[in-house]
Amino acid sequence: MSYLNLDKDKTTATAKELNVLLADYHLYYQKLRNFHWNIVGRNFFDLHEKFEEMYDDAKLKVDEIAERILTLRFQPVSNYTDYLDMSNLKESPSRTEDAKMVKILLDDHGKILNQMRAVIDKAEKADDEGTIDMIGAYIADVEKISWMLDAWSMKASDNHPEA
Repeated sequence: MSYLNLDKDKTTATAKELNVLLADYHLYYQKLRNFHWNIVGRNFFDLHEKFEEMYDDAKLKVDEIAERILTLRFQPVSNYTDYLDMSNLKESPSRTEDAKMVKILLDDHGKILNQMRAVIDKAEKADDEGTIDMIGAYIADVEKISWMLDAWSMKASDNHPEA
């Protein structure tokens, strides 16, 4: 892989972890679409709009992750059967209450963050700063939306502890 000045043997592990992240993001994207389409109740307007914002972001990340795998000169996984086998996430039923949707997404964020950290671990061993930068920005994005969803889940009387 002369044009990137990276060791192909070392980037193999990074590409494998990126493919798992790609599978995670495909399931996450579809879950967000599911929740966006099937949200009902008093929180419809807030969550319908938020889920659309989140799936638009996930759609972009799916493409960027696949393109990073290609940049490293590996093949991105592109079949739903493989995504279902590889992903750390599971599908969710269409009939899910709003608060449960948010809880499911927060749980998924934890799994996605763990997978992102696995990617960074492999990328560090390969001196792959491009992947590290990309995934580091993704971590900040997922952490921020997790904070927002968690705040949505709190009662108005709840407070964060003082630092």
